[in-house]
Amino acid sequence: MATIPPVPPVPADPGHRTEPAPAARRRAPVKLILLLGSMSALGALTTDMYLPSLPEVVTDLAAGTASVQFTITATLIGGALGQLLIGPLSDRYGRRLPVLVGLVVHVVASLLCLLVADVAPLIVLRMIQGMGNAAAGVVAVAVIRDRLSGAEASAVLSRLMLVIGVAPLLAPTIGGVIASIWDWRMVFAALALYGVILFFIVARYLPESLPKEKRSTSTRAVIGSYGVLLRDRQFVALALLPGLGMAALFAYVSGSPFVIREGYGLSEHQFSLLFAINGIGLVAGAQVNAALVRRFAPIRIMRLALPVATFFAVVLLVVGVTGFGGLVGLLIPLWLMLAVNSLIPPNASALALTRHGERAGAAAAMIGCAQSGVAGLVAPLVGLLGGTAAAMSIVIVAAMLLSLAVLAFGTPAYRRGGWTA
Repeated sequence: MATIPPVPPVPADPGHRTEPAPAARRRAPVKLILLLGSMSALGALTTDMYLPSLPEVVTDLAAGTASVQFTITATLIGGALGQLLIGPLSDRYGRRLPVLVGLVVHVVASLLCLLVADVAPLIVLRMIQGMGNAAAGVVAVAVIRDRLSGAEASAVLSRLMLVIGVAPLLAPTIGGVIASIWDWRMVFAALALYGVILFFIVARYLPESLPKEKRSTSTRAVIGSYGVLLRDRQFVALALLPGLGMAALFAYVSGSPFVIREGYGLSEHQFSLLFAINGIGLVAGAQVNAALVRRFAPIRIMRLALPVATFFAVVLLVVGVTGFGGLVGLLIPLWLMLAVNSLIPPNASALALTRHGERAGAAAAMIGCAQSGVAGLVAPLVGLLGGTAAAMSIVIVAAMLLSLAVLAFGTPAYRRGGWTA
């Protein structure tokens, strides 16, 4: 990347409102980033704290592996549906109210998960839990777009990943400890407690970033926001890229308890440690991106990072099929793929949001819906394909190849001169 000169600013597409942020708003306060990161991390915590317990849930509820993996999918699908509902509502009613209501839903659903005796109600409650989580995630992104745009937004989104990255570093370990001392149900008690604490912090400290005069004024305008977004083909392509990146991540997340823990005979604590090491890769990639966007256009970063991540995914597939190198041979290309792939979502999200700053809630909702929806559909595929290292690798490679196709054909990234815009 050091040999590529920085790109000078290029005028935005006149067909879209970009509204660059005033100089006074270029930097978000650290306290605000920590708060927004804590909100965004709720969904990751809900998934990752529960991961080490999946084999125990299979035994306790006498359910199949694919059915229990679907409890992860249900959370993601609930998150996708919730974001589609909450995003435009936050454009009409402001940012604070939707997130407070969503946190209440999360807490109630988490407490009800303590009482389930079968996998079916657990799937339903996890979907409701995902819908509640969605409010925190979509509002956090919308607040960033209310304050920043372009490279500045991409940098803040990358810094946000540092906070969010604590979830894969600590959540499986915390969840594993809770499950080993009590049982897997108490993980949901901890999630409910986190929701209660976050509710009071948000109520006290989250500023309202969308003044009344800038809010949508009618239900028709709220619904119409999606029509405007869907007619923008480049926005749709950019919104899909974080979802496909999340699909590759969740192929690993949903498959790893069976591929890595059971396949290689690891304990809960050993698995949690390996999960944390891969979490370091996610955080490192996000922080490298935060530095790169100060010098290079986000589209330039994506056009190089995505082929590199795809290459590492192909290496992972070769290792997964042949078994070469054992567990270490599997983990090295997996770590590199996750680290490089983490450069894609913040840049794609920032570019997509910049095209539609006047409907940031709906735009953030579509990006979040793509992330949760695509990842939710992909997550159970690893189990359906056999729950092996080869199955996990095949799903990851497919997601990365689709990402590359979307970037190539849906954006000007690889067109002559087009990637400077």
